[in-house]
Amino acid sequence: MTAPSPVSPKNVPVLLVLAGPAGSGKSTLCERIVQEEPGFERVITTTTRAPRPGEVNGVHYHFLTPAQFDAKIAADEFLEWAWVHGDRRYGTLAASVLEPLKRGQSLAINLDVQGVNSLRRAAEHSIALQRAMATIFIMLDHEQLVARIRGRGQDDEAEIARRMATAEAELLEAPKFEFVIQSGSRDEDFAALRKILATARARAA
Repeated sequence: MTAPSPVSPKNVPVLLVLAGPAGSGKSTLCERIVQEEPGFERVITTTTRAPRPGEVNGVHYHFLTPAQFDAKIAADEFLEWAWVHGDRRYGTLAASVLEPLKRGQSLAINLDVQGVNSLRRAAEHSIALQRAMATIFIMLDHEQLVARIRGRGQDDEAEIARRMATAEAELLEAPKFEFVIQSGSRDEDFAALRKILATARARAA
């Protein structure tokens, strides 16, 4: 009987969790790893907001009513969730992460630092999460932060000040992350993310 071949690190499922302040490029990095790295998908998160034109339930988000969302909170089905903009909720269902990982599917998600803290707490009770998860913070210096927030070109001074205050608070969370990417060009950041992916897969193998 032929012995099973060892699992290649390239095939080991991982969960890349990206965070960083506004303008750090975490969403772009998340999208790019899904597009360019074989075997990756975006984590499908859950929301109480209504679908926008063209959005498909179960593809772009899992769209739930507030009552359905409440029921899943009560059943402890979320790894993390939060109120956003005061009247909407977003969250990550355990099934949206653990089931794909079990199938051998690698995943990427971008979250705020509070969401990452919630995932860390969930991982304390999940060997699968502990093994697969790698937390990555995209670091910007003050000048980069100001330039990227102003470069959006769609915020007034009050909103810029609010985003800056939020970003400065988020930067203080960077030491809690396993990996930090000091942001440069988009290609440099993606190359750094790919190196982190190789490390994450090797340790999970």
